[in-house]
Amino acid sequence: MKIIGPFSQILTMDNVALKGALQDSDLNVLSNVAVLIENGLIHSVGDFDLLKKDFPNADIEEVQEENVLLPGLIDSHTHICFAGSRAKDYAMRNAGKSYLEIAKEGGGIMDTVRATRRASKEELVSNTLMRLDKQLSNGITTTEVKSGYGLTVADELKMLEAIKEAATKSKSSVISTCLAAHIFPKDFDGSIEQYLQMMVSELFPQLLSKELSCRVDAFIEEEAFNSHNIGPYFDAAKQMGFDITVHADQFHAGGSKVAIEVGAISADHLEASTDQEIMALAESDVIAVALPGASIGLGCAFTPARKLLDAGTCLSIASDWNPGSGPMGDLLTSACVLQTFEKLSNAEVFAAITSRAAAALHLKDRGVISAGYKADLVAFPTADFREILYHQGQMKPAKVWINGASV
Repeated sequence: MKIIGPFSQILTMDNVALKGALQDSDLNVLSNVAVLIENGLIHSVGDFDLLKKDFPNADIEEVQEENVLLPGLIDSHTHICFAGSRAKDYAMRNAGKSYLEIAKEGGGIMDTVRATRRASKEELVSNTLMRLDKQLSNGITTTEVKSGYGLTVADELKMLEAIKEAATKSKSSVISTCLAAHIFPKDFDGSIEQYLQMMVSELFPQLLSKELSCRVDAFIEEEAFNSHNIGPYFDAAKQMGFDITVHADQFHAGGSKVAIEVGAISADHLEASTDQEIMALAESDVIAVALPGASIGLGCAFTPARKLLDAGTCLSIASDWNPGSGPMGDLLTSACVLQTFEKLSNAEVFAAITSRAAAALHLKDRGVISAGYKADLVAFPTADFREILYHQGQMKPAKVWINGASV
């Protein structure tokens, strides 16, 4: 057993509602307390001196300075397995070129696809590990990572195998997602329906047999896939036991309706969602995932987070770290920017990157500091939890623990 503390404050995120708006008064903030850990799990939270007295044989990891403890942060949507750069795209976009113009000049997602196809699996492992290290340094202990820059059976397998290998070498937790339906590759010799059927028949069985992923995602958009051709793909994925998530309503509405109809765990993006989509999401069990990093990268509207929460939706916030629209890759900074523009309470932001983010990944063992949960923890160097978001991502963690071990 091990006691870590004392902390000036602990935000347990325990008993915070899964859906709807939150006030800071909804947070369970404990003062001058410590955490008792056993076998990588939280045993209990209590007074530091009493814990030492009650468990005299426990190891003590004393925190010397003022710190606020949170559950390890969770980034529920990233694309950090890739090769190459899209700095040229970024410069062209800010100089006034449209997405279509950039694609015609060789940029866009296919530029990353070409670079990722050329890269070896070892290169992709190294690139992913480097980005996971940055995530850990920012207090993110669980990161979702998508494929989607391969777009052939062999290259999607290469990506997912690289993600799995990186996960075994990283101290953080990695949740992999198959995004073979990212866009329709122009070099595929056949129809969209034939491409999707190939992935179902040739890729999906290998994902299961090699334990590469239990999640399937698709980009529903005019430039990608639509509600008609993606239906059989998602139906097959569900029949094979995959969890479903959807890139939805980024530029045009419609994807969130698909997410609701297919029973997806989450609908991610939602920048183009109208009141109609917001109410439908609120009446469903689909979790809304806001991706402010993409809005910042593209210079477009933010997810209507305030409306989603007020309607009663469960809202997670993720970084969408990717080489095209979300190169910043900083969860806390982008969440703070969204907070400012959408007028979100501290409680809503902290829940969106801890307990509600865990729900967006269908994880029930983390995101809360309470008995029985994983001892994935992050401490920030302040005595007041409000300072963390006040500094808009510039306050970095003082310490991070995975399964109770300092990393």
